[in-house]
Amino acid sequence: MKKITLLISIWLGAAAFFSCEKKTEAIYQPQTFDKEVQDLLKKMSLEEKAGQMTQIDIRNLLTNGYGNTDEKLDTAKLQEAIQTYHIGSILNCIQAYTPEKWIELVSQIQNEALHTTNKIPVLYGTDAVHGVGFMKGAVILPHNIGLAATRNDALVQQAGTLTAKEARAVGLTWNFAPVLDVGREPYWSRFEETFGEDVYITTQMGRAAVTGMEGSDLTSVNSVASCMKHFLGYSAPKNGIDRTPSHIPEIILREYYLPPFKEAIQAGASTIMINSAEINGIPCHGNKWLLTDLLRGELGFKGLVCSDWEDVIRLHTWHKIAATPKDAVMIAVNAGVDMSMVPNDYSFPKYVIELVNEGKISMERIDEAVGRILTLKIKLGLLKKPLPSLEDIKVIGSDAHQQIALDAARESITLLKNKNNCLPLTKGKKILLAGPAANSLSALHSAWTYTWQGANQALYPASIQTVKQALEVMTGQGNVKTNASPVFTDAANYDASFIQKNAAAADVIVLCIGEDAYAEQPGVIKDLNLPAAQKQLIVAAKKTGKPVIVCLLEGRPRLFPEEEELTDAVLMCYRPGNKGAQAIAEVLFGEVNPSGKLPFTYPRYNGDITTYDHKFKETEQQLSPGVSEFIAFNPQWPFGHGLSYTSFSYTNLKVDKKEFSLKDSIQVQVDVTNTGSRTGKEVIELYSRDHYASITPSERRLRKYAKIELKAGEKQTVLFTIKASDLQFVNKDLITVTEAGAFDLIVGNLRTEIHLND
Repeated sequence: MKKITLLISIWLGAAAFFSCEKKTEAIYQPQTFDKEVQDLLKKMSLEEKAGQMTQIDIRNLLTNGYGNTDEKLDTAKLQEAIQTYHIGSILNCIQAYTPEKWIELVSQIQNEALHTTNKIPVLYGTDAVHGVGFMKGAVILPHNIGLAATRNDALVQQAGTLTAKEARAVGLTWNFAPVLDVGREPYWSRFEETFGEDVYITTQMGRAAVTGMEGSDLTSVNSVASCMKHFLGYSAPKNGIDRTPSHIPEIILREYYLPPFKEAIQAGASTIMINSAEINGIPCHGNKWLLTDLLRGELGFKGLVCSDWEDVIRLHTWHKIAATPKDAVMIAVNAGVDMSMVPNDYSFPKYVIELVNEGKISMERIDEAVGRILTLKIKLGLLKKPLPSLEDIKVIGSDAHQQIALDAARESITLLKNKNNCLPLTKGKKILLAGPAANSLSALHSAWTYTWQGANQALYPASIQTVKQALEVMTGQGNVKTNASPVFTDAANYDASFIQKNAAAADVIVLCIGEDAYAEQPGVIKDLNLPAAQKQLIVAAKKTGKPVIVCLLEGRPRLFPEEEELTDAVLMCYRPGNKGAQAIAEVLFGEVNPSGKLPFTYPRYNGDITTYDHKFKETEQQLSPGVSEFIAFNPQWPFGHGLSYTSFSYTNLKVDKKEFSLKDSIQVQVDVTNTGSRTGKEVIELYSRDHYASITPSERRLRKYAKIELKAGEKQTVLFTIKASDLQFVNKDLITVTEAGAFDLIVGNLRTEIHLND
């Protein structure tokens, strides 16, 4: 018998009746910098400082524009950016290059910067949100929503390190990741980039991602500067549409959306990107309370604050709180933005210079912003080693990195339904394969893959398999019959008659459905239901009498409640990345036992979007005449759901003490046994329920989780440590507290009660 001990050290304050982490009211104090930074600031002109605060898109510097195979940097444009405007940062979020091309471009940019007076290198940023998506040959991992399904923090950290190594190898030293927005709104088109609806999972995996990317030494070839995004509340638009307003009471902001950023700051995250939208009528890029009082004063963040795409000027063009573009710059900089992702002109540094000369932005504020930028460049080692080396690119796409991607994809896949043990399949069975995702690379990857949207399949390497190809490798090409087109929208992918005509020769029908690739606003939808044409594939398959297996390749839950009843098995595959098709085939045929758990509540209906940690009884008394009760919470599949090809039992849930005080910790243990016939991995989740509190408690909250592997018949005792601070919530006074009283601790179908004394 093994034991696993999961320990977490969380600061615990004392009060008479509850533990209390008070909301800080301290005013932010201006930041000081070390001597190297101060010496550089003294040498720099205002023009140089304004340039350091500016980030532009590389497309402004290219000779032939976007999309040409022979793209090169225009010497005159590059000199203008670096010598005239002293640009401090460049980003790429559109075009993928080979590692060699990246080395060429970054080296040319840095060599130009080395010919300036102060020889300050450029900070190059990219959206490597699930691997270095804008580099050919880089390993593309599952999106965060799939990583969250693994419940494996170690894998998330490995993914972060992998990404950092491949980015750093070509001189991309700043990664606009991880996304720490909590995904509680499934309509939101960036849902797939989140770690799901639970704040604890997001907090733990966010820390793991930051630690993986940054390591212990930013000068290392294994490290890049991470960027927490998007501060704050970006994932909760009122209407579900990207970059639209949120209405979030501060108590909810602090309870669900702030903790991941707080944890990542404590983990050492170097930079942070701001929410493009607004909260409660105040655009985040112009919100001084958010960017200075809360972020700097309360959370103690000392790193670089950058804008998102064009979001400074949008204080004028979108939000209408600035009468002119110049006023927009004044508002954003004074609120706390250190660097503006402009990204297509040089208006920002011009306005900064004018505003300083007019006394509307202080030199102290400019020096503070530039000091943070210089500090990061020094920490990254750019002043000593600005140029990338061809010697380092051998790590890109390595076998070790491919294995991490495969492990992540395997552990992410979540078996939602398996009627009569329809799965796993046996080799040699005749498969009729259909659906728009069956032969699609883009559906496996989605956003930030070789292009912004991830939909240009011509740019995908030939070595990446589709589900069709992976199944043919697994069971033989002659055993797979399909008409699936690589183009998601092709009519052939929705041809129900193909299923009807070919089902007789098949043993099983596999339908790959879901969503094509998208990112940000182009991914906006008005209806979570699967398109009717995809639903009809399920209906047609059921009519044949053959077993129907559905593989969902999607970044958010797409609904099909009536059609789900017609299926025999449902596999949630998320956006599994380069190795996703192989992992899907392995799970379908049982070479891998599925172990993923839903990181979100899969709703049954459009009008019933409810997270697992809701604040009502799941069965409520109904006062209407003749009706005694109704089901208040009825999702298609609940948060944490995920089946296996084996079975597990939970017994002997115990605590070492029933009564505890603020200074105590409680040891929780449970025995987990593999009662099936094959090895499998199981996620053990520990929930709590507060019996009574000063505000309505959640039905339950996830507090800890662990993942273990057991052989058939093997038993393992899993240990968790719980402190009073693990049971905290934000009260009506916006103070984080753990109130005295009774709590349930819940693991599987077991529960026990503990009591925090006054």
